[in-house]
Amino acid sequence: MNVTREWDEAAEAWAAFVRTGKDYYRDELNNPAMFDMLGSLSGRKILDAACGEGYNTRLMAKKGAVVTGVDSSEAMISLALQEEEKEPLGIEYVVADVCNLNVFKRRTFDIVTCFMALQDIELYIKAIQEIWRVLIVRGRFLAVIPHPCFEKRRINDKIIGGWEYPEGASHNESPHYYKVDHYFETCSYSIHWNMARLAQHFVTTAFHRTVTEYFDALNTAGFLVSRLKEPRPRHPIHPHLVLELRIPQSLIIEAVKL
Repeated sequence: MNVTREWDEAAEAWAAFVRTGKDYYRDELNNPAMFDMLGSLSGRKILDAACGEGYNTRLMAKKGAVVTGVDSSEAMISLALQEEEKEPLGIEYVVADVCNLNVFKRRTFDIVTCFMALQDIELYIKAIQEIWRVLIVRGRFLAVIPHPCFEKRRINDKIIGGWEYPEGASHNESPHYYKVDHYFETCSYSIHWNMARLAQHFVTTAFHRTVTEYFDALNTAGFLVSRLKEPRPRHPIHPHLVLELRIPQSLIIEAVKL
């Protein structure tokens, strides 16, 4: 398992996905909630940790922040740099593992964001410690993750969790309920990105952890968890997000460096 290599291979397909308005959960659900929590970004020094091809990095720069993007995937950073060359926003991009941010001095950033990536980092405790190190005192860390209580996981080709439909019903019908099981069994699992709206399908690895494990890692590193948010779809509701009115797809954690 090499998560960085997986995202290197998926980079072109991922960039096309997010840059053409097909990442509904980001655009319609999670980004609006995250940017509400971030508030004014003018003049703020922000590190976008595991920034991918830079979609959110660019949004923060356009809102007046001084932004640095870091990702372990060279292919993703290359795509981000191409966009910066086309539309210069003053963003610095660095190829580096979030678990080792020694390229940055202590207390460099006002805010660190990590959008839908902390669950992809195997050594997440080390990543959180590094994020604490590069933040100023009272600096904020915002992490958006799939909601640990409702993650749908594929382990050894067995699906754990997910919507349960009446027998014989199509997925166009309303499901009965959402099945949650094996929550306390932390593990790695495969995500099969095979939606029709993706030009190229690929597989990546993520890590299921409990909410308690994330909180313990933040507390041990020296953070105080200050706010939580479970984003809900806003009106008008995107057709793909109707079921997110019943259970949360994601969890946003804001933590402050003590």
